[in-house]
Amino acid sequence: MAQAETNLTEQLDNEEVREILKTTTDLRQYSRQIEKEFKEVENKSIEDYIKESQNIASLHNQIGECDEILERMENMLMSFQNVLSNISTEITHLQKKSVSMSVQLTNRQSVKAQLSQFIEDMAVSEEMITIVMDTPVTEKDFCTQLNVLNHKLSLVKELSFKESKSTADVEDVLCKLRLKAMAKIRSYLLEQIYKFRKPMTNYQIPQNAMLKHKFFFEFILSNERQVAQEICNEYIDTMSKIYYSYFKSYSSRLSSLKFEESCTKDDLMGIEDNVSKGLFAKTTSLKHKSTIFTIGKRGEILNQQLEAPIIVPHAQLKNRYTFEALFRSEQYALVDNACREYLFVTEFFMVRGGQAQDLFNQIMGKTLTLIIKTVETSIQDCFDTIAMFLCIQLIFRYQLMCHKRCVPALDKYWDSLQSVFWPRFEHVFRLNIQSIRDCDPTKFSKEMGPHYITRRYAEFSAAIVGISEHFPNELVSRLLLELQNEVECFILRMAAIFPTRKEQLIYLINNYDLVLGILMEHTRDNSKEAEAFREQLTARSTEYVEEILAPHFGGIIQFIKECEPYFETEQLDELRKQERRSLALVANFSANWKKSLEELNREVLLSFPSLVTSSRLLQLALASLVQYYQRFHKLLTPNAKAQLTNIHVVMVEMKKYKSSY
Repeated sequence: MAQAETNLTEQLDNEEVREILKTTTDLRQYSRQIEKEFKEVENKSIEDYIKESQNIASLHNQIGECDEILERMENMLMSFQNVLSNISTEITHLQKKSVSMSVQLTNRQSVKAQLSQFIEDMAVSEEMITIVMDTPVTEKDFCTQLNVLNHKLSLVKELSFKESKSTADVEDVLCKLRLKAMAKIRSYLLEQIYKFRKPMTNYQIPQNAMLKHKFFFEFILSNERQVAQEICNEYIDTMSKIYYSYFKSYSSRLSSLKFEESCTKDDLMGIEDNVSKGLFAKTTSLKHKSTIFTIGKRGEILNQQLEAPIIVPHAQLKNRYTFEALFRSEQYALVDNACREYLFVTEFFMVRGGQAQDLFNQIMGKTLTLIIKTVETSIQDCFDTIAMFLCIQLIFRYQLMCHKRCVPALDKYWDSLQSVFWPRFEHVFRLNIQSIRDCDPTKFSKEMGPHYITRRYAEFSAAIVGISEHFPNELVSRLLLELQNEVECFILRMAAIFPTRKEQLIYLINNYDLVLGILMEHTRDNSKEAEAFREQLTARSTEYVEEILAPHFGGIIQFIKECEPYFETEQLDELRKQERRSLALVANFSANWKKSLEELNREVLLSFPSLVTSSRLLQLALASLVQYYQRFHKLLTPNAKAQLTNIHVVMVEMKKYKSSY
């Protein structure tokens, strides 16, 4: 950039020089002219400086003054810097001093708080002495001061191990207060326990009063274990006798409410209805023996009546109850009392686990043993299998109820009851099986309707299966299977007494249909028992259909069986050879098929007491006939087909026999 300017200047100078040369101007003259102009400019500049000399002098003076001011400001700032440095040092010193004072204050406050708390804990006020000595234990102030006293006693006991001299000042006073408080509390708790012994006393009231002041026992336990053990023993002795007396009396009164005549060995499933009970036998309260094997409304005891109010014997003198109803009432009473007792002792006596179980056993042990012995005696002569099985199911449910209430103390008791019921249940169950095995079919009348033993089995099996749905058991399943096998064998033996196969099938279908209907009504459709009888009913129904079709359409059926192999192997010549035979069958069918349908309908309706069963079998027979008709039609020659009644005509006629059942 500078070089460009130099070149430009040189170029201008050269141009000026050239211009001067062109004008033929003398350079020396031109130079003097220039110098003269410079001189004039210089003189003018000097004149300007002279004119402004005062201002320049004033400006010089102002600059000097500014320098002095700035110097003074510099000195002042240096002074401020020194002062600030001193202040920073003082602040640091004050911070250190403040931290030190804060630590000292915290230490003093901590010591003061500890000393104040210690003095407060150690000091025995006049108010506490007065209240502990004179105020009744049920008052709120006494409970409050008792908590304070317990705290002071614990502190003194702890300090005495450390050989603290400060405990000597209050130890004697606290000991006297402890003895006085324990005497008053002991007297109060024993008084509450003695209230249990009064006749007709609702012992829940004194129990609630004791729970309200459960700290009393905690105080005695922490200060004098012998007194605590005395109170505990007194409570155990009192409540053990109360529960034993109550349940002994209650069991005895309940037993008077049972039916005057219970089930006996003559009431087994396979025993005939007409067995004599003796000349002077009382009339049974159960009007029909079939009620022994029918559950009816007895199953409600496991649902709606499970937690129903217990039976009050003196208010139910005219009523009579089944075995399981009396058992339920007694066990529910036990559950309520035992659960409440277990929860009370765990809360008041502050025991858990094995200790709680031991204390509960000391209180309820004799009562539980009594109830188990009573049940053992009651079922020795019991032959009501459904009643015993309902009792077993009640045990399962009450055990579950106890667990929901967080009371495991009765588990061994429930196991003992189960061990009482199961052997007797199995024994009576096997007696019923044996009674069916020993049945002699020849003693019964030849009736093709359902046998009463079959009905008993169906009702009984449905009851047991329905009851055991929530708590299935392998033994029960095995016994039911054995009973089912025996009943099936009995039905077959009974069917064998009929001379014709058709009568046998009618008998089998009636009995299988009865069993299946009852099972499906009271149990699940897919139960093992229902499935087994469904298969039997299907097989026998199919066979029966063949039997009743044979007299009317046996020729056609036989023709189909003989000639279908020819059709399948395409031996058409052999089929043509059967034309004369087929024409005879066609003519016979055309002449008699309407009459045959009427006779089929009448025969089926008369053979089965159940309209649903007869309708189902008739429809099955008609459906089978249609299938035979279609198969027969395929085997006919064109000439025979032309003479055969049209299938639509046959179908229209069959619709007349379609039942609405």
